[in-house]
Amino acid sequence: MRLADRNWMQVEEYLRADDRVVLPVGSTEQHAYLSLATDSILAERVAVEAAEPLGVPVLPAMPFGIAPGFAAFPGTVSLTTETLAAVLSEVLGTLHGQGFRGFLVVNGHGGNVPVQDPLEAWAAGRDGARLRFHSWWDSEAVRTAAAEVYDGDATHASWFENFPWTRLPGVDLPAGEKPMITDREALRELDPQAVRQVVGDGSYGGPYAVSDEDAARVWDAGVAEVRALIEALRA
Repeated sequence: MRLADRNWMQVEEYLRADDRVVLPVGSTEQHAYLSLATDSILAERVAVEAAEPLGVPVLPAMPFGIAPGFAAFPGTVSLTTETLAAVLSEVLGTLHGQGFRGFLVVNGHGGNVPVQDPLEAWAAGRDGARLRFHSWWDSEAVRTAAAEVYDGDATHASWFENFPWTRLPGVDLPAGEKPMITDREALRELDPQAVRQVVGDGSYGGPYAVSDEDAARVWDAGVAEVRALIEALRA
């Protein structure tokens, strides 16, 4: 359930029986022809779909992440690792003070992975806290489903992030495939303007789209994985 659809009294009642909560973390950054909020949309939606049958609350997605390489693309917002880790730790700390103990952080952006260690360190120092950090796309089940759809890398702003809920009305995607940017690690060494020159429209390569049916197979695997992690957090 979305926390936005509850009032504080309902949450207090929930805490009498359960102490789990889900925190989606995304990013606001270029995704080629898809929404700038793609990572936040995906993190929150996969969390909500996974948690709904379990009755576990899902916080609104943190909309800003670590995306310095895309700073030359208008609309991108980037935080430092230290800032994001501090904000998320304070969010979790507030919830811990209210009685929440089981925390699943569902990450929608690869650049946010460096906050995993600080958050796990935070949990280790809090009485009764149980925390799991999970990048929704980074699981064996999702990788297997993606490989069955497309025999190649699942890259940034490609078909892998193209769902009905990340597309923009009136925006047509290019047909076919974009050549892969193979040395993506090298992009980390470039300044934002150079990254923009290399990346072009923003996609890292591969098909811009697959059928919604094929994309749904990947999505369903991600939802199932997140649901299993929520279930495992039960005290």
